[in-house]
Amino acid sequence: MKSGFKLPFYAKASLVFIGLFAFISMLFFTQKIIVPVIYSTIIAIVLSPVVDFFVQKKINRVVAIAITLVLLIFVTILIVTLLSAQMMQFGDSFPKLVEKFHLLLGQSVVWASDNFNISAPKINLWIAQKNGELLNGTGSAIGQTIINTGSILIILILIPVYIFMILYYQPLLLEFIHRLFKSNDQEEVTEILSATKRIIRSYLAGLLVEAVIIATLNSASLLILGIDYAILLGVIGAIVNVIPYIGGIIAVALPMMIAFATKSPSYCLLVLAAYILIQFIDNHYIIPKVVASKVKINALISIIVVLAGGTLWGIPGMFLSIPLTAIIKVVFDHVESLKAWGYLLGDTMPPFLGMKLPFKKMLVKKSQNANYPLIHD
Repeated sequence: MKSGFKLPFYAKASLVFIGLFAFISMLFFTQKIIVPVIYSTIIAIVLSPVVDFFVQKKINRVVAIAITLVLLIFVTILIVTLLSAQMMQFGDSFPKLVEKFHLLLGQSVVWASDNFNISAPKINLWIAQKNGELLNGTGSAIGQTIINTGSILIILILIPVYIFMILYYQPLLLEFIHRLFKSNDQEEVTEILSATKRIIRSYLAGLLVEAVIIATLNSASLLILGIDYAILLGVIGAIVNVIPYIGGIIAVALPMMIAFATKSPSYCLLVLAAYILIQFIDNHYIIPKVVASKVKINALISIIVVLAGGTLWGIPGMFLSIPLTAIIKVVFDHVESLKAWGYLLGDTMPPFLGMKLPFKKMLVKKSQNANYPLIHD
């Protein structure tokens, strides 16, 4: 008589944690390869309907992909061109902003010295020491920046190539995914792939519309307040706002600094108030109506995955965290043994008051025998 060997729970848990550690380490060390491929795949999924449209017009698939990529590059160059004027203006006036910050810093030192009985020379000495530490690390920072810039340029060249290849070999890749699974799972695989495409397209289309609305609101509010580089700051704020919860805080920091340097501290508060109002409109009206997707991630998981994505892959990881989590949730929702984890990622709250306490009858009986007050729902 044969008896099946079963691993104890602690052994299974250890194997799972070791596997996760190895997988996450692989993602970290191969990020320069994986991140561009993921971005290219997401963009290819979004552009796929455009390619199919040209193919339906009896255009060769290779030509259709080339036309789609040219249109994408043209739109990107057009947006950069529209913002280039303010970028150049910001670059030209940057020394003046630095000078203004130094003046405000000197005034702050005098104020701190008068109100907190701290010697101004000591404050200046501390600032000089920090500046020295910053300058000591400038050489390595510049070298690293040059390396990163070269890597970014290489990635910018590779991404269109990746997109072209993914769009061209799309039938091959889909057939490969289907062949990985058994024949009786093909319907489920097709449903997962279809749901993934719908989520990515609806999510990114919603984000694009949201970004346009937020950029318009940001730029209009900064123009009304008379803040310099209003359009550039509004667009940057809209792009950063794509990062859930954290992006809104980062988006308001730069215009507040510009307002502090070019206007007065009171304008910082006005900018903050305007951005808080815009965030309220975004969170309560724009996101539910525009960005709402069939797969919703709860706020706790969203914050965790954004921070984890930033730790793993930096800023690109923060942008990718929510779409990848939505895809993972789709997979979890379609695999019976993983549906509980998909439920955990979602934002469907069970009715708290209607929840039945386990062992309620036993607890009530015990409380009655011990003359304790009854336990109510």
